[in-house]
Amino acid sequence: MPETKLTIKAIIDRKREGGKITVLTAYDASFARLLDQAGIDILLVGDSLGMVVLGYDSTVPVTLEEMLHHARAVGRGRQRSLLVGDMPFLSYQSGPRDAILNGGRFLKEARCDAVKVEGGAEIADTVRAMVRAGIPVMGHIGLTPQTASQLGGFRVQGRDAASARQLIAAARSLEEAGAFAVVLECIPDQLAGMITRQLAIPTIGIGAGPGCDGQVLVTHDLLGLFEKFVPRFVKQYANLAPMVKEAVASFRAEVEAGTFPAAAHCFPMQIDPATLEAEKEEEVRT
Repeated sequence: MPETKLTIKAIIDRKREGGKITVLTAYDASFARLLDQAGIDILLVGDSLGMVVLGYDSTVPVTLEEMLHHARAVGRGRQRSLLVGDMPFLSYQSGPRDAILNGGRFLKEARCDAVKVEGGAEIADTVRAMVRAGIPVMGHIGLTPQTASQLGGFRVQGRDAASARQLIAAARSLEEAGAFAVVLECIPDQLAGMITRQLAIPTIGIGAGPGCDGQVLVTHDLLGLFEKFVPRFVKQYANLAPMVKEAVASFRAEVEAGTFPAAAHCFPMQIDPATLEAEKEEEVRT
């Protein structure tokens, strides 16, 4: 595994060389370090943190300051992986100027390598302006959680001919605007494969089948740490939530029983405690 830090060029070259790209979400330095050491190519500070970390009902309430706070933490934990910050709702939709100013903060303050934005042709001009300003952009089409209510909820996109053509056009517009990669979320695998073959930039799938150039999952889903629901496209490689609860319950039981901490968890004194007791008694007498 190479030790040098990955670059956007290296990610694009991976597609040209026929290799696959791995992407996982990270929200703090500890997980970032683990994922980085495991060889994950891209760490995405996703606005999914609103649901899996901050307790919101959706990604919409997540603020720019919250995203930057977590992106800074992730940046301190990674060494090799490319770092991408998710731009939250209304931090870029108002136009190129706000998008450049807010996107620039991810690069300047959190040391991100790039940002991710949701949308297709309607934000192509904004993406073009950001790239022109020196901000690398990853696109995101298909099911876009920030505007899911406009799409009829969290449902598969691109199943009929009209919406499929719209997604193909959206992907092309993002590539033409200068995006270096595009996330394809919850679209039929045949459509995702078609888009992947038509683009020179990498596609990163999530619920879009194996034909994409890479795959992304929310780490809490992959590890079985988020119990509210498990999307159909998620494969749980571990189920840690029950293990965490069992460990915590054992801790509580041992504290209540007085068996923790044991001698092995205590620090001995370098003098005989009886000496201090004697000194205390002498002070009382005088």
